[in-house]
Amino acid sequence: MNRLPHRPLAVGPLRAFEAVARLLNFRAAAQELNLTQSAVSRQIQALEEELGAQLFMRGTRRVELTLAGSALQRGVLPLLERLDATVRQIRLSRGRRQVSIATFASFASLWLLPRLEPFQRAHPDIDIRVGTADAMSDLDDPDLDLVLRYTLPAAVPAEAQRLFGERLTPVVNAGLWAQSCQGLAPPLRTPADLAQHTLLEEEDNRPSALYLSWRHWLAQQGLPRLEPARWIYLNYTYQQVQGALAGQGVALARLALVHESLERGELVEPFGAAARVPSPYAYWLIPGRAARPRPELAQLQQWLLEQGAASSRALGEEPAGGVQ
Repeated sequence: MNRLPHRPLAVGPLRAFEAVARLLNFRAAAQELNLTQSAVSRQIQALEEELGAQLFMRGTRRVELTLAGSALQRGVLPLLERLDATVRQIRLSRGRRQVSIATFASFASLWLLPRLEPFQRAHPDIDIRVGTADAMSDLDDPDLDLVLRYTLPAAVPAEAQRLFGERLTPVVNAGLWAQSCQGLAPPLRTPADLAQHTLLEEEDNRPSALYLSWRHWLAQQGLPRLEPARWIYLNYTYQQVQGALAGQGVALARLALVHESLERGELVEPFGAAARVPSPYAYWLIPGRAARPRPELAQLQQWLLEQGAASSRALGEEPAGGVQ
């Protein structure tokens, strides 16, 4: 069999394979693909010949994946999903201007999305695509225009622009704070009073977790061995904030991400601004390396820098326009 090991596979047989692998039925796959059963069988046979491996065990009444078939299914499914998503996006965005942003989920939920409405109102013809992931976004991804990243200054490229820095502060639901002041809940007058409260902690194994942890903050207050009444461990920053808003405990919050909730009186800093602890990490705006320059991208980038400067002022920083 004359196979070229690096020759790309045709998409048609891969779609047929994905349907059969998912449904484990050639007839059902043919109906879904609007093909004849024999056409699907020919495509699978051609794919098996191309790969030099059997993908299915065909019985009288059932179809099963072989080990090679299972391996191919794991690779094909995300590939086709991304292809289909890209095609849908192209079809939806024909004739419209679009900018894509990548960031992490908590930053999108707590900082970016609550601010977007005025920009969308001012620019109704610009579609904004927000993608979130815990992993660092690939700056060379051709689908990315802008990346909002949380990291150390030494880890950002030269073209990065600093939005604002990081400060950590304990926050609590306004109702729970009022109860503690009225003697209806344990007091929250000093950091030592946290021993009588539930602490909401973000579980994270990244280096930045050192500065985001209650242990670091407590050590800064001279209380490294303090144990709260109980812990609630959560995966994401926005879950910490939601827990605090719901009155489930005291969260060590990223000040820039809860500033509006503090301004609205939904959350309270029980120990005031003096209890804020800085972090060497900061939030950055980074252009995608493959992004095509265009007016809508420049408009959104400028708006993000203005929003970043506003948050920087709210934190008591000097506005920054580049790597610092």
